[in-house]
Amino acid sequence: MKKINYKIAVTAFVLVAVSASCTKLNEQLYGSKSPVDPNAPASTSDLNGVYAQLNGQTSQENTYALQEHSTDEMMGPTRGTDWGDFGTWRKLHQHTWEPSHNQINNTWDELNIGVFRATQVYGSATDNAIKAQAAFLRAYFMFQIIDIFGQAPFREPKSSPDDIPKVFSRAEGTDFIIKDLEFAEANLGASADIGVASKAAAQALLAKVYLNKAVYTSATVGGPFTFAKADMDKVIEYANKVTAAGYTLEPAGKYFDDFAWDNTEKSHGNIFGISNSAARTVANPNSRWRMQSHYNQTADGWNGFTTLADFYNSFEANDERRGVDYPVLTPSFGLRAGFAVGQQFGRDPNNKQNPAIIALKQRGGQPLVFTPQVNLNFSTEAQGIRVYKYLPEPIIKVGPDGKGSFDDSHSTNDYVILRYADVVLMKAEAIMRGGTDPNGQSALTLVNSIRTPRGAAALGAVTDADMLAERGRELYWEGWRRNDLIRFGKFNDPVDQRATTSDKTRTLYPIPQRAVDTNPNLKQNPGY
Repeated sequence: MKKINYKIAVTAFVLVAVSASCTKLNEQLYGSKSPVDPNAPASTSDLNGVYAQLNGQTSQENTYALQEHSTDEMMGPTRGTDWGDFGTWRKLHQHTWEPSHNQINNTWDELNIGVFRATQVYGSATDNAIKAQAAFLRAYFMFQIIDIFGQAPFREPKSSPDDIPKVFSRAEGTDFIIKDLEFAEANLGASADIGVASKAAAQALLAKVYLNKAVYTSATVGGPFTFAKADMDKVIEYANKVTAAGYTLEPAGKYFDDFAWDNTEKSHGNIFGISNSAARTVANPNSRWRMQSHYNQTADGWNGFTTLADFYNSFEANDERRGVDYPVLTPSFGLRAGFAVGQQFGRDPNNKQNPAIIALKQRGGQPLVFTPQVNLNFSTEAQGIRVYKYLPEPIIKVGPDGKGSFDDSHSTNDYVILRYADVVLMKAEAIMRGGTDPNGQSALTLVNSIRTPRGAAALGAVTDADMLAERGRELYWEGWRRNDLIRFGKFNDPVDQRATTSDKTRTLYPIPQRAVDTNPNLKQNPGY
């Protein structure tokens, strides 16, 4: 087990120790240690420090883990002595976390640092282009805080370090986010770079905020929720604006182009995220395959996370998103895009010069067969269906000895946070919940526009269950599943390796106890 500790000091807000406690974690940098000088106009370099705080979103832990491991599409089984990590992954999947949970603490720090840094830039910027990007980034970080924790501390950039931060309630935080995004939308333009906030990015995030507004303004944690027609109409309005900006769905056979190593050039639907290139890898997305790839595969990995068999079985056999051979990757490495189940294939490790693709074996010599059956507490190294959504570039580097090896230290995949397929499904859901589309589209037409290019049979009608299932099939492992399950009232339902219904208070994570102890304006969430 490899553990790396990080310490990031942030003046006038929090003193945090962001410690990583998971198996084989890659080092990631979260920007400069010094806050922006509030007395000097913010510059582009100051803004870059805020963008850098997004890098933590690409990790397999913290925000991503809280949004995925708690759901019906991901779990982190313990394999012998590996991936135990004091129960950090099991507690997330089984909804048994507590206020001292390490990843809850680290997520709180990571997101609040993002809000603080963005606020520093926003407060001192004189250039509206910089100010609007800071507003968008602040809104994104605060959206995650409100979604995960239900309340958000906030400090004005010129306040005294001795001032106790005020705290936004969930409803107040939602209003704050909307105002930031409205400012961003009014002052941003189009962007050819997924890593730069754009008008369309603000519109896509506004659609997501309005879609979830009923959750964030509910009188009771976990619902029931009442979706206002006015909010649903706003979702549709902003979705239509994104469509007007020229984003489109990938055509048949091209679903995984949004996540490939050359998605910068191939994608027609990626709206916002983190851009990477061979010359500049800002945030390496390789954790998305390493976190579950077996040691003997190429690309090799840490042999960790799996999906759930029930989730895998929700896909039709011909659905491209379930799994396909991918050009260049599959012939070179033996990896298929999508879900990996059954006998696995890869490069012959005993033939470094010209390796053929062979049936792989486990470290003990048994066939490497990924099985649908998996036990959260006691799994073998081959149990569990794996997922390859982000695709490693199949390049083998030849060393001085003439032998080749795979090196993904500079993976060029852009990391995707917002994409057009999500916007289309948000619009469909808003119509299903009572919104009116001035363009006259129906929820059924929109859902089938997603399904048909993927090879899935067209639906004849769309129910709540259909909509939730389609969002899962389209957006799996992208960090939105918890958010969707809560909105549909299904987050607390039993799933594989969690046999009982959890309490609705689990739809919010607890405020870290040390934060409650140091800020009297914070009140612990119900149920903790």
